[in-house]
Amino acid sequence: MTGAPQLVVHRDKELMARAAAARLITKIVDAQSARGYASVVLTGGRNGNGLLAALAASPARDAVDWSRLDLWWGDERFLPDGDPERNYTQARAALLDAVPLNPARVHPMPASDGPYEVDAAAEVYAAELAAAARPEDHGQVPAFDVLMLGVGPDTHVASLFPEHPAVRETERSVVGVHGAPKPPPTRVSLTLPAIRAAREVWLLAAGEDKAGAAAIALSGAGEVQAPAAGARGRSRTLWLLDAAAASQLPPELYPPAVA
Repeated sequence: MTGAPQLVVHRDKELMARAAAARLITKIVDAQSARGYASVVLTGGRNGNGLLAALAASPARDAVDWSRLDLWWGDERFLPDGDPERNYTQARAALLDAVPLNPARVHPMPASDGPYEVDAAAEVYAAELAAAARPEDHGQVPAFDVLMLGVGPDTHVASLFPEHPAVRETERSVVGVHGAPKPPPTRVSLTLPAIRAAREVWLLAAGEDKAGAAAIALSGAGEVQAPAAGARGRSRTLWLLDAAAASQLPPELYPPAVA
């Protein structure tokens, strides 16, 4: 398991989005060069969508072989297909519709107007992940190259909220979330065990409203009380912050220079 999280602090959220997009392009290209394909888990929210928009605007995006990229989601609002609040809808608008992806390698979570209620939808997505896992992944989900998570002001990641039943899950890879404290209340989410299967986990936090959450999660809080504290990768855990989100970090954690 990875050691201490690494921190990269950028001057502002726009610079953070561009730098994170460049970092992601490099990781995808490296994985494709090594193995022929790459696997990435996307996140929604303003920081996740900001990164995707920056990637769409980057001239370097053409270095990626988009047809050999597997895309998954860390969580989804259980709403009808095409709803503007769904992470998948927002990702399509920010990036996906502009690049030549292989539709068979794009894996949105089920929508509420499909044949499944939320718990069955979670089981279906778990089965899809299990089917994509290779023997060398040693688990029920693929060993994602990069799994990205936005950090909420309450320290939630994906749809794992503090003290909520979903954050306590230790066996299943995907769960239906009921009664989420943030609307909409019904969601589908990867669990902490599935998140920890990723080679690298990147946590994105920008803005003053994320400063308290970053400080709590990086100061030794428990994962049930602060889910972001439990999000870590097999080989690397990377926090990508802007200066505002880093403003409350303990001095021993704050990097000596702002990128």
